[in-house]
Amino acid sequence: MTSEVTKQKTEYLDSTKQGWRILYGFLLLFLFSTNFHAQTKTINVCASCKTKTIKDAVSFAKDGDTILVKKGLYKETQIFVKKSIHLIGEDYPVIDAENKTDSVFAISANNFSISGFKFINIGMSYTKEIAAIFVSHSKNFTLKNNLLNNVFYGFIIQSSKYGLIQNNKVTGNAIDETSSGNGVHVWKCKNLRIEQNTITGMRDGIYLEFVNKSFISNNTSKNNIRYGLHFMFSHYNEYHHNEFKTNGAGVAVMFSKFIKMHHNTFHYNWGTAAYGLLLKEINDAEIYENIFEQNTTGINIDGCNRINYKNNHFIRNGWALKFTGGCYTNVFEFNNFMHNAFDLSYNSRLNDNKFEANYWSEYTGYDLDKNGIGDVPFRPVKLFSYVVNKTPETLVLLRSLFVDIINFSEKVSPVFTPDNLMDNKPLMKPINPLE
Repeated sequence: MTSEVTKQKTEYLDSTKQGWRILYGFLLLFLFSTNFHAQTKTINVCASCKTKTIKDAVSFAKDGDTILVKKGLYKETQIFVKKSIHLIGEDYPVIDAENKTDSVFAISANNFSISGFKFINIGMSYTKEIAAIFVSHSKNFTLKNNLLNNVFYGFIIQSSKYGLIQNNKVTGNAIDETSSGNGVHVWKCKNLRIEQNTITGMRDGIYLEFVNKSFISNNTSKNNIRYGLHFMFSHYNEYHHNEFKTNGAGVAVMFSKFIKMHHNTFHYNWGTAAYGLLLKEINDAEIYENIFEQNTTGINIDGCNRINYKNNHFIRNGWALKFTGGCYTNVFEFNNFMHNAFDLSYNSRLNDNKFEANYWSEYTGYDLDKNGIGDVPFRPVKLFSYVVNKTPETLVLLRSLFVDIINFSEKVSPVFTPDNLMDNKPLMKPINPLE
């Protein structure tokens, strides 16, 4: 009996000691955390402040510090940041790079942020990449609420991850591709969010290469001389609720797989080689709920396989869809094709793609059983589109009686177009028509 009591007493004392150890550990952690936060500080920068330049403030700062830059003009470049600090502009202080061939901020750090600045006059170079903000080998960073005017490159991000680029406005004066840079240029990164930015007058609005598992959303990219968005070798990404308007050639998507593009607007991208969206060697993708309006070509598809196109609107384009390479096992369903000069251009007599339950404004069939589905199939490929592909000059005959006659003859007895490329269930009414 005595031994049992002794055993219980010993266990009680051990558990009490363990409890005190845990409490002591929490107390040390609390004291360390409080001490750490007490050591962080805010450094003010202005003409009348103790610290007058951003570069000096960065050299004085320690990890966790905040640099508050007051309104004013700062003529600085080559500000190297290798610390976890936060730079905040008050009332948009202006950083003038004076067209020097150096980036303003060159950053290689984790857990930093830059917000509230106006950058102007970023110099141009043919031999190196120069940006308002150049980030490399970093993670957990935020770049937001900045204004960038007359820049060569806006942001360059390389070999980095877990970053947010949000609500920035980038404006360039691009004249040609060789003497201009990109608004947001990203290389070899992952887990980024690029959202709510407005980019105009650059070479490419947003350029991504070897970028994976990222989200590009709610951006406006317009009046850029090449592409509104351009990405290559970038997998498992999602692009949604962006607007691409009056760019040289819309959006180019190349050599990528497992992507989602939805709720984007591609419009007014006109030119001899312009399109809303170029897809080249894309596999296993989802493209849905997008608007392609008034582009030379809505989507140019080259060597793409296993893509689902659903609930897209193709409105008043030159070509809604143009196939220029071997494309297999693609599915087009529940899309609206409305008032395009050509709904579909196809470059082969073999077809392995499915067109079903789409609305075609040129469909003249009937629906006797009133189930909303046409009783006769619709052939979207016209002989004249085949002729135009072979001889572009014949486009001047569009809307002529001669074209109507040759299209009708091909419809009755297909010779040059795939005889199995048809929509067997054409819809009689548009799907969710735009207001």
